Amino acid sequence: MHRPPYLSLTAVLACLLAAVSCAPHPPAPFGACPTPQQVAWQQMEMNLFCHFGPNTFTGAEWGDGTEPEDSFNPADLDCRQWAATARAAGFQGIIVTAKHHDGFCLWPSPESRHTVAHSRWRDGQGDVLRELSDACAAEGIRFGIYISPWDRNDPRYGSPEYNDAFVRTLESVLDGTYGPVFEQWFDGACGEGPDGKKQVYDWPRFFDTVRRLQPDAVRFSDVGPDCRWVGNEQGAAGRSNWSTLRVEGFEPGAGSPQTAVLNGGTPGAPHWAAAEADVSIRPGWFWRASETEKVKSVQELLKIYYETVGRNALLLLNVPPDTRGRLDPVDSLRLMEFRAALDTVFAVDLAAGATVTGPSRGAGFEAANVLADDYGRYWAQPDGMVRGKLTLSFDTPRTFNRVLLQEYIPLGQRISAFHVDALDADGTWREIARETTVGYKRIVLTPDVTALAVRVVIDDALACPTLSRIGLFNDTVYCATGN
Repeated sequence: MHRPPYLSLTAVLACLLAAVSCAPHPPAPFGACPTPQQVAWQQMEMNLFCHFGPNTFTGAEWGDGTEPEDSFNPADLDCRQWAATARAAGFQGIIVTAKHHDGFCLWPSPESRHTVAHSRWRDGQGDVLRELSDACAAEGIRFGIYISPWDRNDPRYGSPEYNDAFVRTLESVLDGTYGPVFEQWFDGACGEGPDGKKQVYDWPRFFDTVRRLQPDAVRFSDVGPDCRWVGNEQGAAGRSNWSTLRVEGFEPGAGSPQTAVLNGGTPGAPHWAAAEADVSIRPGWFWRASETEKVKSVQELLKIYYETVGRNALLLLNVPPDTRGRLDPVDSLRLMEFRAALDTVFAVDLAAGATVTGPSRGAGFEAANVLADDYGRYWAQPDGMVRGKLTLSFDTPRTFNRVLLQEYIPLGQRISAFHVDALDADGTWREIARETTVGYKRIVLTPDVTALAVRVVIDDALACPTLSRIGLFNDTVYCATGN
């Protein structure tokens, strides 16, 4: 009787190890890469900015710190309305101006007498941050803080003691009293204080205080350290927009890099600081009745969306509460119209069902991954291949005018040049777009195109390219073409 041969345990393990060693490995991270917190932050895509304070009632854009505390007196504060509106409009978080340049604090800061605790609002017992953080938690969106280091009210401003006081101010907000803070927003403004002196800010200490108290918070300023200003307040990132930035020798405010650098980042730089684009739905940052007829149109908001989220930046749209302490009905309606427009444009991905072909580094990194609705699945080429192409072929012609691309940024930003071709009914390939960077998300505006196939060609990259998604959409709402 012959017994079948059996492999020893050692032989079985050797076979398994051989199989594993032959399986393709993910690309090695390239250059500066984002932390998980930075990736999650960029995936939020759109947040609301709410400028609210004494300026809401005085009509000033920058208060001078001498306004009476009683000037702040919202008639019917409803932070739940802010949060519910933000959520319904597709925004993931709210950042509120807890302290603007006038020094007025929307919470009972122990470091100041220029606060809600010294106003007549709610007999000095009110706390906007408490109400807003609770409202954000109830609506399932995230809570962020703006605290200006410039203080036109504090008599210590302009002295070393002020930096100590500012750290204690940060501590009173970030110590967990108001729960998790997803972003700490720092303005680099540095003007004169009450005695005519300017302050030398201790930025490293300020940044360290945030990290110590809110380790998951993303810290914003002109130069990061976690996300950077886009360099303008018009809601426009650069057509080339790298999430990497050279920050050595720079600091927020007057010491920041040139506007063009902030707008486009620096390829291959050693620091990850993706761009955030702050822009107001109104001409000013604080609410004024005179500007209600000047709220941006849906067309303007769509243009801003394409030039921020569609260019690898996060959109921070300012929608200021009015003197009641509510978002103005005109602004709220416009946000709903904006959300409806985005839903219309991106409801149907015309790339769905395509056959995708192109070189890859092997199993797990196939070309077809770009159609999976899973950011963690991505296409990647073999190491050393910085050029390549993916072809999407359709059973029937597809008509579109928007091409959406996403890199898998946890491994770094890589693509520096690409173009898109379309296959006409007569069998001719023609170029329909040529751009540079991709990053977390790139939306390319094209003329109306009807194609049997689409080819995304990576012309150059800093390392083997990755793509987690290719999408095709048809925008009949915002009809402009070209990025």
